[in-house]
Amino acid sequence: MVVAEDLQCLKAIALLGGCRRAIWLSSQTFGRSLNISPQTASRRLISLERQQLITRAIRPDGQYVGITARGEEELKREYADYIRIFSPKRERYVLTGAVISGLGEGRYYMSIPHYRQQFEKHLQFEPFPGTLNLRLNPASIQVRRHLDRLDWIDIDGFVADNRTFGTARCLPCRIAEHPCAIVVPSRSHYPEDVVEIIAGCELRGALNLKDGSTVEVEIAHD
Repeated sequence: MVVAEDLQCLKAIALLGGCRRAIWLSSQTFGRSLNISPQTASRRLISLERQQLITRAIRPDGQYVGITARGEEELKREYADYIRIFSPKRERYVLTGAVISGLGEGRYYMSIPHYRQQFEKHLQFEPFPGTLNLRLNPASIQVRRHLDRLDWIDIDGFVADNRTFGTARCLPCRIAEHPCAIVVPSRSHYPEDVVEIIAGCELRGALNLKDGSTVEVEIAHD
C-alpha cells in the first residue's frame, strides 16, 4: 500500500511530465512545489524508488526522475477512485495485463452457433472465433474483484448432440477503440489473474499484439 505522502509526490512528478519521460528534478525545486523541505523531498524520492514506483538517474547536470509502469498503475487506481467519487452514476474500471497464449478452448466455443448468437444479441457485435487472454498485474487483480458487483450478462447453457454446454457470463468492456467483453465460463480453468476477452475482430492482429504485450481494458458501468 502506497502511503498518502508518497502518492502525493508521485502525482506531482506525473504533473511535471514524469509519465512521458524522465524529467530533471532537484530536491530543492521539488520540495518547494510540495511545500516541504529539500531533505523531506529527497526522502520521499528515495521511498518511491525503493517501491519501484520511480526510476532515478544522476547525470552531470543533475537528477532525472521517471515514473515506472508500477507507478502509473498506482496513479490509475487513484484516478479510478476519483471517478467513482465524482461520477457515481457511471463507474469506470481499468484492468491492465499481459497477453498470454490460451488453452485453445476459446476458439472452439466461440465457433458454436448457439453461443455466438447469444453474444451477438447481447453485445451488438459478432464475436471473432477466439479469445484474447490476459494475465492481470497485482493491482488489477484487486480491481477485478470489484467487478463482481456489476451487472453481468448471463449466457444460457444448452444441450446439443447429446452434450451439455455450460452457462457463462460476460461484461462489456473496451480495448482502445474496439468494443469487447470479458467472458467467464461457469466451468473456467483459469485462475483469478487471467481474463478471457472476446471482440468483433481478432485483437492480436488489429492491435499488433503478441505474448507479453501490455493491454488496458476499460469497463464503464452505469
